[in-house]
Amino acid sequence: MNTFTSARLTIFIFLFVPVFPAFAEVNKIDSNFDGVIDQWHYMASNNAIQKIEFDKNNDGLIDQRDVYENNQSPIRAELDRNRDGKMDQFQFYSREGKLVGVEKDTNFSGRRDMKEYYGDAQKLAKVEWDKNGDGDVDQIQYFGADEKLTRVEYDSSHSGFVDRWENFNADGTLTSAAFDTNRDTKADQWQYFKSPKTLEKVLYDADHDGKVDRWEIYGASGEIKQIQLDRNHDGKVDWVREK
Repeated sequence: MNTFTSARLTIFIFLFVPVFPAFAEVNKIDSNFDGVIDQWHYMASNNAIQKIEFDKNNDGLIDQRDVYENNQSPIRAELDRNRDGKMDQFQFYSREGKLVGVEKDTNFSGRRDMKEYYGDAQKLAKVEWDKNGDGDVDQIQYFGADEKLTRVEYDSSHSGFVDRWENFNADGTLTSAAFDTNRDTKADQWQYFKSPKTLEKVLYDADHDGKVDRWEIYGASGEIKQIQLDRNHDGKVDWVREK
């Protein structure tokens, strides 16, 4: 993928069209019998729950809101994790109760800067980040069936295009990285690692024609042991330097 398909970190689509029917009644509940009301159940005329609000620490502020909208289980949960009176985590569920996605304001700035996507098995599949707070996605993390990180894509120049790709093995170790150094949406440098901090080799497409024309081979201590060049760009090595 060379471009971020979701250019902006937007909220999940079904949040755009909330349906809040008129509440027929509100049931106020002291759930732990301490003499303080800590739950508010908003009911429709058919006695279906529309939403439940919670004050879990008895500070007078709502710190969780479960929205049902005539469903048997919540379709959305809103949480105030730092108890400042502002919701900063939003969890979205299917009508069947399966977790679909989570949006977070990770630094409590008032902006949602992270979005998690979950697959059919309710396992984490992808995470989008807006690292610089401009509303645009600039990092995407991909996860395998075991919820382990497999790949990360970056828009480090904040241009709307991927310019760095990282790949990870089963234990989460970085194995390779590719870079687009001239912002043409194509990789032109590839790094391969023996360990997270030790390079094995680096390949270059110096003239950006889609073909590797320089190879650097590294030793066990991270030093360059050999340089290979394809000087006439015919796909064959025609110059080798040993160190």
